Amino acid sequence: MFRHRIGKRSLETSIALASFLSCVAGMVNVVGFLAIQKLTTNVTGHFAFFIEEFDQLKFWEGLIYIYYILFFLLGAFISNTIIEVVYRKAKRYAFSVPILLEIALLIYAGLFLQPFIHSNPDIIAFILLFTMGLQNALVTKISAAVIRTTHLTGLFTDLGIELSQLFFYNSPEQKKQLTDSIKLRFTIIFFFFIGGVIAGIFYNTFVLKTLLLAAAILFVGLLWKNIKLLFYDYRTIKK
Repeated sequence: MFRHRIGKRSLETSIALASFLSCVAGMVNVVGFLAIQKLTTNVTGHFAFFIEEFDQLKFWEGLIYIYYILFFLLGAFISNTIIEVVYRKAKRYAFSVPILLEIALLIYAGLFLQPFIHSNPDIIAFILLFTMGLQNALVTKISAAVIRTTHLTGLFTDLGIELSQLFFYNSPEQKKQLTDSIKLRFTIIFFFFIGGVIAGIFYNTFVLKTLLLAAAILFVGLLWKNIKLLFYDYRTIKK
């Protein structure tokens, strides 16, 4: 799943990719908010909070929101840098390395950052925003900007436009392309929601350790092609 650019060529691969990554984003979104009451999957709200503090002349308090934005930006920067460097040496692993880094950071946050919930919650926000910057840049790059998984505002906008276009597109080719895109957007929204629900259920018991489940989902996604081949071989043998 993370071995080559998919662009618009494969709806099945796009849906699988969107399912795993949007579920993880939904989980990080809920865990981050429940743990530290911060937005940890996108930066739009942080701009508003920064302006609010700035208007009240609380410059120092407002500076933290700039840091949040910069950590998301840094994650995207590092993700693309890794992809470009690795792609020149080993193409098939270029998109896997940022995912492995994201898995490592989620495991680290889940295992070691729980004490910081009360003592220094900004550390948690920095790491989660960095991981979502990594993920968003990765999925944007691998899908040629077809898939975005860390925030839903643009998705609902695009979905609204495409649902409207169903009334005006008449050719079979246009209809198929449009319905494929709608399916993909519904998949992202659905799994983002499912990830949030799962995180909400597990958070009451495991708190930040819920992020270990998100890391496990990413790991399954990393091995998804191999898992599918094993399942196919098993079914072939059974027959």
